[in-house]
Amino acid sequence: MSLEESIPTPEALREQLRQQGYLTDEGLATALFCAVRLPQPLLLEGEAGVGKTQAAKSLAQMLDTPLIRLQCFEGIDASEALYEWNYPRQLLSIRMAETQGKSLDEASLFERDYLIDRPLLQAIEHDGPNPAVLLIDEVDRADEEFEAFLFEMLAESTVTVPELGTIQAKQPPIVILTSNRTRDLHDALKRRCLYHWIEYPDLEHATAIVRARVPEASAQLAEDVAGAVQRIRSLDMQKAPGIAEAIDWVHASALLGLTRLDEVGVERTLSSVLKYREDQDLARAEGLDWVASG
Repeated sequence: MSLEESIPTPEALREQLRQQGYLTDEGLATALFCAVRLPQPLLLEGEAGVGKTQAAKSLAQMLDTPLIRLQCFEGIDASEALYEWNYPRQLLSIRMAETQGKSLDEASLFERDYLIDRPLLQAIEHDGPNPAVLLIDEVDRADEEFEAFLFEMLAESTVTVPELGTIQAKQPPIVILTSNRTRDLHDALKRRCLYHWIEYPDLEHATAIVRARVPEASAQLAEDVAGAVQRIRSLDMQKAPGIAEAIDWVHASALLGLTRLDEVGVERTLSSVLKYREDQDLARAEGLDWVASG
């Protein structure tokens, strides 16, 4: 079945993601639908923990296709992102040729068999049946030179290996880029992408997400934790908790046998949601009863 038939509308995509346990609002569902059907890269921004990375993971699960993830970091280059040559294998071939009294020309050492695929090349060469989902995670952690390096792949679904030439995608990947806005991205990158900002969910939506992701927990515990996270987020914290931290909190609380959140439960599990001592001190200063029930 083609993508046009299996995902005819944003509403259909939203429902299929819901079946994977990922709940979206209309705006995000529409952005993902356009990324799949156009296809065009999608840049997702928002605070850490709002579900940007999980959107790509759930989309790949929904399409039953590989998720190919490129985790960005300062100083990342083509050898980590696109390809590198298998130097040990090249050296072994040279030594074998020498022992057999043969000679190898340089071109024969830079054939496709000696190439090690990295995420970008893996995504370009994936041939289906559905396109791969390429997650370029935390692109804001890379430098501007790496952004420029991505332009060819984002615009034309091609990559260039100097020794082999230009490689065209057999089936253009669905590209999801995420950013926590630790720095502004270049306008040239944004021009090549669709864009969506993921907000923190409201209490009702957050509760529904937590219940979907931790079905073994009680409904009351999910609601209590979602409310507690919303209150904590109002404080001046170093790292405000997102929905990912709420899910971790419910997992930890359920593991301890809690069916709802009270002062004792907060004291036992606060470290699962707040990862800085200063943030824990802020929450405790407001009172554990305030955290638990407002």
